[in-house]
Amino acid sequence: MRCRICGRKPVIYMPHHRLALCREDFASWFERYTDRTVREFGMFTSEDRILVAVSGGKDSLALWHVLRKLGYRADGLYVHLGIGDYSERSRRKVEDFARSIGAGLLLVDLTQELAGIPDLERLSARSACSLCGMVKRYNFNRVAREHGYSVLATGHNLDDEASSLLANLIHWNLKYLGRKYPVLEEEGGFVRKVKPFCKFTEKETALYALLNGIEFVEEECPFSEDASTIFYKDILNRIEERFPGTKLRFYLEYLRKVYPRFREEEEEGALGLCRVCGEPTPAEVCPVCRLRERILNFKKDSNGA
Repeated sequence: MRCRICGRKPVIYMPHHRLALCREDFASWFERYTDRTVREFGMFTSEDRILVAVSGGKDSLALWHVLRKLGYRADGLYVHLGIGDYSERSRRKVEDFARSIGAGLLLVDLTQELAGIPDLERLSARSACSLCGMVKRYNFNRVAREHGYSVLATGHNLDDEASSLLANLIHWNLKYLGRKYPVLEEEGGFVRKVKPFCKFTEKETALYALLNGIEFVEEECPFSEDASTIFYKDILNRIEERFPGTKLRFYLEYLRKVYPRFREEEEEGALGLCRVCGEPTPAEVCPVCRLRERILNFKKDSNGA
């Protein structure tokens, strides 16, 4: 097998594209394909200020790297989740990477703003993963709005999107299926959210990061060990091994044939603004502010005791 473009020894064969590429041609293809995806879905233009949500992992750092290389105005946002050494290592990776590409980086320390994920889990009925998703989405939108960014970009890859789609289809979560799209437009106090890596597999983003010398945190979050997403990813990987191209076809055919129907049937409750923080919420007070109030009351009770 040879690289389709130059004939040299390939570093990857992508059966779903029937494409073998060498090191240099894969990197170029990856960058062109990212830009094509951005343009295909109308995610943003060169005029937009983009904030990339970075975790220290391969996908988000690779996304930041690609967008900067393509000439887009992209800065980073890191939310420190207070998960011990894991969060500290992630923060250092993100800070080092920001310096290496000369990009701006915004930091939100959850332990100072609210409380770390381990403490939040003890004070809430929600799971750690649910809490993590909630506070990250809240801070992504809040920080982007406060600092004047028009677009919030995340590094979700095809494996993420396909496994989430499968889970939501199995449970028929119409609300989420109606929002399962690579672009969520700005509305009701939310900035536009985009996923430029939605067509890349996890293997492809990892290879791009490695070939470009991007140092990232390789271990999974300690709380993700029992996460349902890992289970659904494993199922899809088994199907993909037997029938190459299944994940990409499953996701793209959903976007083309099924998503429009779910979007039409989606019934969104009226959104207002939280009377405490001003972020969009269907209730008078948003979930994060309610959680903050619970923490303050807990501290008062503890001090009183």
